[in-house]
Amino acid sequence: MRLGLFGVNTDLCALDPRVAAEVAVAAEQSGWESAWTGEHYALPDPPVPASPARPDTPILDPFVALGHLAGVTSTLLLGTGVTVVPVHQPVMLAKQVASVDRISNGRFLFGVGVGYLEPEFRALGVPISDRGARTDEYLDALAALWTTSAVHVVGPRVAISGVTAEPRPVRPGGPPLHVGGAAPAALRRTVLRAHGWYGWGVGPEQTAAIVTQLAELADNLDRPPGLGRLEISVTPDARTPLDASLVAGYAEAGVDRLIVSPPGRVRRDREALLRFVRDTPAALI
Repeated sequence: MRLGLFGVNTDLCALDPRVAAEVAVAAEQSGWESAWTGEHYALPDPPVPASPARPDTPILDPFVALGHLAGVTSTLLLGTGVTVVPVHQPVMLAKQVASVDRISNGRFLFGVGVGYLEPEFRALGVPISDRGARTDEYLDALAALWTTSAVHVVGPRVAISGVTAEPRPVRPGGPPLHVGGAAPAALRRTVLRAHGWYGWGVGPEQTAAIVTQLAELADNLDRPPGLGRLEISVTPDARTPLDASLVAGYAEAGVDRLIVSPPGRVRRDREALLRFVRDTPAALI
């Protein structure tokens, strides 16, 4: 089981870049495989039922944060968990992803999703109703920007023509894509487009059921052979005690990577956070 550390752009890591750097270096030295950011540009105030965090939670732009952490690490993989693709302008997003991938020398993992938080979409001036179709169009545009010159991509929501974007990501075609979400459209998108699936807050039994669904879809859809075996990543429910037996349950369910989110109180205390980062791999694996 590989371990990813979630939240390296939130709470104290968002307020003090020195702490973020310390956390990333400690993670690399302690056996974590990867570090992951969350993404919210604005949170509902007052909160709504779907709110993921309090409105005063500090969250840095994930690409800025990962560019900073790329400079203090050398082997730690760096991922977005997840980039809400439809709220981004695709040409700018292609440049942000390629920039972090280049700065990190190909260590970037591109986690993507369609989003769900209506007040945030509204604040960004993006309709939430067509977010799935918009995501697919934008992913097509990203692929074109990373693989072709004099790009020509025109659709209902995209009009890109006669431009070239350099430099391209380190890997031909772009960094590995990890699709978040368990809705039927997300699972289909995973099989057709992605190197991996990312589940949030799902337990071992639910994960096993989704892995079975993904396998059945792969048998019935034309999954590009170049994507290889589908990699499974999960962030456990924060309310579930994290121990070696839970890790074993996820492994049995088919999980390759656990992306662990430290408790909220830990993320706000430098010493507690560094202790969590240094001690967790030995305790779980």
